[in-house]
Amino acid sequence: MPELPEVEVVRRGVEPLLAGARLRRVVVRAPLRWPVPERMHAQAEGGRVRSVARRGKYLLIELDGGWIIVHLGMSGSLAAVSPQTPPGRHDHVDLVFDRTTDRTTDRTTGRTTLRLHDPRRFGAVLWHSRGDGPLQSHPLLGRLGVEPFSPAFDGALLHRRTRGRRVSVKQALLGGDIVVGVGNIYCSESLFRAGIRPTTRASRIGRARYEALAEAVRQTLTEAIGRGGSSLRDFVASDGSTGYFQIDARVYGRAGQPCRACGMPIRVIRQGQRSTFYCPRCQR
Repeated sequence: MPELPEVEVVRRGVEPLLAGARLRRVVVRAPLRWPVPERMHAQAEGGRVRSVARRGKYLLIELDGGWIIVHLGMSGSLAAVSPQTPPGRHDHVDLVFDRTTDRTTDRTTGRTTLRLHDPRRFGAVLWHSRGDGPLQSHPLLGRLGVEPFSPAFDGALLHRRTRGRRVSVKQALLGGDIVVGVGNIYCSESLFRAGIRPTTRASRIGRARYEALAEAVRQTLTEAIGRGGSSLRDFVASDGSTGYFQIDARVYGRAGQPCRACGMPIRVIRQGQRSTFYCPRCQR
């Protein structure tokens, strides 16, 4: 599943392509997890792009009348293609933009299509108009935790929000209500860097160790973004390139291989139906 680094890579790729562009039309070929709102055509088409942002794993394209909310689901990717490119079998939604270089004349100088490719159809393209209230009031965004690169994310927050919680520290990180975007790969990697065993109860970890974990999360995500994310199955960036963070992973996907720090074989267990990789010597 594309996580925060992958979505941030997509955001950075499409942002310069959409700067000052107008949404010409929305083309829907097949249903997704949630139907693309009918009102999106009337309220979004013709609007100029104001910004391209991200909240957790959601890509947010701000237009004059509101926001297009894109989620890549389990297997989705968002590619910038020529409008003449014929759609493939799993190319379900097109967002067609007219590009302009002169806002005085508003003259069209080119056209860009963002195409959602999603074999499993768990992705989403939704619309939140300004008349519906602030963007953070949308049901999918309102309960998300803090951004990991926000000043609000630190060891004190992790310590405070895990008091009394009986779940493991890994499950607490993956929950998304404390901090967003720390997906399965990056959670295993961050816990290794912080020297914390994934099965440790979240409420038993002290503030100092949570400070180390918060820093490890930021470092891990920063490196992942710099390497284009992780391409384990379907993810590609908007220009078709793949990420390679997983090549240098310290524990994820390395069960049975020697730890890069101590040489002990990496172990894998199942937590909440997900694989967890850790070093039994480095993480206590």
